[in-house]
Amino acid sequence: MSKKSKKIYFDYAATTPVDPRVIKAMLPYFGEKFGNTMSIHSFGQDAKIALEKSREVAADLIGAKPNEIIFTGSATESNNLALKGVKGKHIIISQIEHPCIMETANWLEKQGVEVTRLPVNKYGQVNPLDIQKAIRKDTILVSIIHASNEIGTIQLIEKIGRICRQRGVYFHTDAAQSFGKIPIDVNKMNIDLLTASSHKIYGPKGAACLFVREGVKIEPLLHGGGQEMGLRSSTVNLPAIVGFAKACEIAKKEMKKESQRLTKLRDKLIKSVLKIKNSHLAGYPEKRLPNIANFWFSFIEGESIVLQLDLLRIAVSTGSACSSLKLEPSYVLLAIGLKPQEAHGSLRISLGRWTKEKDIDYFLKVLPKIVKKLREISPYGK
Repeated sequence: MSKKSKKIYFDYAATTPVDPRVIKAMLPYFGEKFGNTMSIHSFGQDAKIALEKSREVAADLIGAKPNEIIFTGSATESNNLALKGVKGKHIIISQIEHPCIMETANWLEKQGVEVTRLPVNKYGQVNPLDIQKAIRKDTILVSIIHASNEIGTIQLIEKIGRICRQRGVYFHTDAAQSFGKIPIDVNKMNIDLLTASSHKIYGPKGAACLFVREGVKIEPLLHGGGQEMGLRSSTVNLPAIVGFAKACEIAKKEMKKESQRLTKLRDKLIKSVLKIKNSHLAGYPEKRLPNIANFWFSFIEGESIVLQLDLLRIAVSTGSACSSLKLEPSYVLLAIGLKPQEAHGSLRISLGRWTKEKDIDYFLKVLPKIVKKLREISPYGK
């Protein structure tokens, strides 16, 4: 592949390009359909109709009722609303949550809330029995990520939800990475609150939602005009929400076929990368999202691999894009038992809608050479 060839994007877990079908659906709402959903004239009412149709589409993807969908500006906002909005004395999270859950939990502790952070096994999975043991009389919420944004491991959400339901505790899951990629049924899985994001499923940035089950008591972060059932005051970002809904609609239609396609590519990737000497897979071999594979390579740093691949026009990451500028090793990888030096050698490859098998083949051709080259100059030894 020449230097003038197209770039290869293997960082879909960080963000996705907006699908052309989504852009087409959004365009009218920047111009002729610009009304404020709170206005009673025809411009406002047309906008209101589009908003409520979008709510129906988003709800349909997870088996929720339309009035249980609260549109927000980001998954970070949704997670903050879930954890800060449910008032109580004790919450439970895992040690591998997304940074916005971890930081929100840290903030809550400063407000006097007690936080229990549960460990995970070597594959990054929480034991539901640990949750059962950790629930106290004053526990108000359990928040466990549906699928890890770093290693792709899928949690036993239905079992966790059942335990929370039996104990009368609210259950929230951050589904930003899983929403639109694998089936979710909030009723079957006993979920009370669920976070989803538009830009992870080929929709625009600036739109997300929080599923809030009917009857769940939650207080808003933003106060104002009372939009979104009073839980998220702000003039709604209608173009982004319409785009988010279109992305949901496409995901529902194409999820099964796309999941099968990506799983095949992912498994080929894993099988081939593990042939490289002293390479290791982080997370479950199978119980993972169809599009994420995280490896670590002994004796070298992941950042060096990322930079070398970028020179060859291949984009990958070393972990969560939300915290990749930090020099500390990933706390997710440390939680599954890696030593700091091992965690520094991590590489996350996340595939998506425009990933082709020839892209995988080229990556598998150049990666062993890069690893060999970096190990030859590594200060860590071989």
